[in-house]
Amino acid sequence: MSIEAINEQLLRAIGVGVAVLSAADMRFVFRNDTFQEWFNSEEPQDTLAELFPDLDMGAFSAELKTNGRFTVEVKRKVKRRERIYAADFTLSDDTGGSMIIMVCQNVSRIRELESMIDSYSQMVERNTREIKREKEQVEKLLLNMMPRSVYEEFKTFGVVIPKLYDPVSVLMLDFVGFTQMAASADPAVTVSELNDIYSAFDRIGEQYGCERIKTMGDAYITVAGLPDPTPDHARAVANAAIRFIRYLERRNEGHPNQWRCRIGITSGPVVGSVVGIQKYVYDIFGPAVNLASRLQDLSEAMEITTNGPVYDVLRDSFRFEYRGKQDVRGFDEQDIFQLKDSREPIR
Repeated sequence: MSIEAINEQLLRAIGVGVAVLSAADMRFVFRNDTFQEWFNSEEPQDTLAELFPDLDMGAFSAELKTNGRFTVEVKRKVKRRERIYAADFTLSDDTGGSMIIMVCQNVSRIRELESMIDSYSQMVERNTREIKREKEQVEKLLLNMMPRSVYEEFKTFGVVIPKLYDPVSVLMLDFVGFTQMAASADPAVTVSELNDIYSAFDRIGEQYGCERIKTMGDAYITVAGLPDPTPDHARAVANAAIRFIRYLERRNEGHPNQWRCRIGITSGPVVGSVVGIQKYVYDIFGPAVNLASRLQDLSEAMEITTNGPVYDVLRDSFRFEYRGKQDVRGFDEQDIFQLKDSREPIR
């Protein structure tokens, strides 16, 4: 077997099409079997322009004359399937530049794989964005359920160790006549308005360093001094309570539904922890929580009720009205005070 035949077999084996063109008129003077197989046609295609009608012959000639080489990818439909060939043209030095050697490779599969990789990369990127968005939504949800430091502990270790916080100040709030309102009004309107009010309470509480613990229907619980100790925790809940009532008063001026709350605040120890296995919730327990609930029960509409320890801390900077001693279920007799807004007269 001749060297030429061996070379032809090798080129065919690795899928390389080879042709030789006359530089003068761009006519083919040689085409190997692979080339013939790829570009065979019923119509004669003796010149490069006839074989590749979309090829910019001006650019081709200029590049070849300047650099002696031109590379391009050409597309060709074979039985409704588009194939892509990488063609490399080189002026032959051995012939004084009178001949051009054309080497072609079928890169259709490579381009298909590249397209598949691009599609897969886009899909992975899209899924990554979706996972990131879902993660952010879950994080936002959990941060609405628990303080950030508690969330970080839960995310890192999977559990939250119950902690005693002493002292903190607790604010308990509920709405007067909510049951009748919920039964008689449009449920969608009631829930929408309740959501607006709670969102406003959250913003007010955040201004004073209060951490909303939870809502239960018309009950709203927030605390100051947790999870990070705050020396002015009593002042924080007192300011928040006054602003809650101011907000409702302003809101009621322009709304048909009149929302009137009653509030109890007190200071003392609480235990905070995440409870639940499948449905997580951060909650607080302890004497201060129970006492704040009892003081809320003693309040009238749009009043803030507290007891002696809070009065002793805040009496120099807030106005109070003494309501006498009252029996508080589970806490014996307590000195009861009404925390007044500075704009309200004391009876």
